[in-house]
Amino acid sequence: MSITSPRIVCAPDSFKGSASAPEAAAALARGARQVFPHSEIVELPFADGGEGTLDALLAVWGTQAEEVDVVDALGRPATALFGRSPDGRTAVIEAAQANGLPQVSDVPLRPLRADTFGVGMIAAHVLDEVDEILLCIGGSASTDGGTGLLTALGARFLDDSGHEVDPGGQGLASIVEIDVSDLHPRATEVRWRIAVDVDNPLTGPRGAAAVFGPQKGADEQDVATLDAGLAQLARVLSARAGTASDHQDDSIEDSTEGSTEDSVEEIAERRGFGAAGGIPVTTATLLRAEVVPGSQMVADAVGLSDALSGADLVLTGEGSLDSQSLDGKVVAAVRRHAPQSAAVIVVAGTVRLTPAECREAGVTAALSIAPGAASLETLLEEALPLIEDAAAHACALAAV
Repeated sequence: MSITSPRIVCAPDSFKGSASAPEAAAALARGARQVFPHSEIVELPFADGGEGTLDALLAVWGTQAEEVDVVDALGRPATALFGRSPDGRTAVIEAAQANGLPQVSDVPLRPLRADTFGVGMIAAHVLDEVDEILLCIGGSASTDGGTGLLTALGARFLDDSGHEVDPGGQGLASIVEIDVSDLHPRATEVRWRIAVDVDNPLTGPRGAAAVFGPQKGADEQDVATLDAGLAQLARVLSARAGTASDHQDDSIEDSTEGSTEDSVEEIAERRGFGAAGGIPVTTATLLRAEVVPGSQMVADAVGLSDALSGADLVLTGEGSLDSQSLDGKVVAAVRRHAPQSAAVIVVAGTVRLTPAECREAGVTAALSIAPGAASLETLLEEALPLIEDAAAHACALAAV
């Protein structure tokens, strides 16, 4: 392959712990310019809907992050960042800004108490001003089925005495009724898109509590409590589906393209509803939210297809290129949207795929940024110059 003056698009994910997506895109572009100084080189930071998506979208949109007072996953005062599109009509919210694990790392984890109320506070702040909310839900500390988020928007989750249940996953098993009479009037008028990067169901051995609960401090008994609570939430949501038509829509689409008016089993087993402690189950059922693969949501938001149109060489990357990279992540999305004629080269901290696996996935080549035997500490500290060097090597090969 020989390219003399290619159109190059640099569309990486973040290299977690060492480089944000905008920083990685700039480093790839610097490397490309060493070889092709006169070529058109486009920097397009990308993300899969998890942490780092806010930075990536704001970099592409050219807008600044805004700050709002919220509470963290344990109800303590905190601040969170969010963003808006250039026209101000779309807001992007990273749930982890308000209920992320790092924000509560200063105290012992409380998996039964942690909730999403702070996430709802961000949404309430923008509801009157936007037409669409892009909600990115990775990195959460909570397993409350999104009940905290809905509570912040005016919903009430009630026990058999008509009292509001305790916040967090600890109160889920007591829910028998959901009162949405005081729900923020704009909550069901804006378009919600919930970005997920896993296909786990709400409950069961692959559910939110069993798979992700231990990461949030849940022991075996906590996992059982949270799973039972999420199952009860699914029962209540299913029971009220037919009587809450004012807050639902038969055409709601999620990752399974099904209706929200389903049986409890269908709600509990729906793919993706176990993401971020079950946030999708209430937002999809009560707010008409669309639950979508995160990489596709970001691709739509940044205009990935248009940006890649006419590209001769595409440089993408992430911290670790492995089998998960080919299943709904950034590399897979970039390859899917790139022209068939374009060479797609991945620059990664570590490459765990064979050349044959890369070719099968439509990846031309994959290069590690490691200059040889190197410690993780070295790779983290020197990631940007190493990414730049790897990009220059990749472009040099393309120029041969």
